[in-house]
Amino acid sequence: MRRAAGSADLLGAYRPGTSWLHAAPLGLKAGALVVLSAAVLVLRSPAVVATAAVLVLTAYATAHLLRESWRPLRSMWPVLLLLGAFQWWASGWEAALLVPGNIALCVAAARLLTLTTAPQVLMDGLVSLARPLRPLGADPERFGLTLALMLRSIPFLLGSARDVRESAMARGLERNPRALTVPVAIRAVAYARQTGDALAARGIGERI
Repeated sequence: MRRAAGSADLLGAYRPGTSWLHAAPLGLKAGALVVLSAAVLVLRSPAVVATAAVLVLTAYATAHLLRESWRPLRSMWPVLLLLGAFQWWASGWEAALLVPGNIALCVAAARLLTLTTAPQVLMDGLVSLARPLRPLGADPERFGLTLALMLRSIPFLLGSARDVRESAMARGLERNPRALTVPVAIRAVAYARQTGDALAARGIGERI
């Protein structure tokens, strides 16, 4: 099953590099992401959003990834446009700028984290977050494996939906909901079964 080109535009895929951001500890980058996201979502100020946007773009530039900064908008702009129009109608021009801007900014900042952090380092960090919950019955290793499977599945599902849409358009069925949804559902079920079979073959199917 192939992964369609561009399916990782929103999530981002690791780009090896030697910048200070690539070398920064995961905890520092994650902490900065949390602080920035909380600031723009809680303060809801045009000045805060503008400042945060400058900081994020500067971080992209210093990581030599400035061309990657706009890619989330390529997938998100229809949703952001509709959201902005609704906010303008419901709450005025300031909300129409702030709400879509906050979302785009948080996505771009989160994407920069994935672009500059090796997948294994990211997984190890997330597993470490779950370790304090072990006395409550949590299984950090299972959590890490589940998360890894989820992150692997999302690009496949996005690519599958794109392939099905393109196939439907080629047959003149782009307005047929059944032609757009049924093949995606069948591919998703097949992918899940293949993943389950692979886990079972390695003796870990019963644990997930």
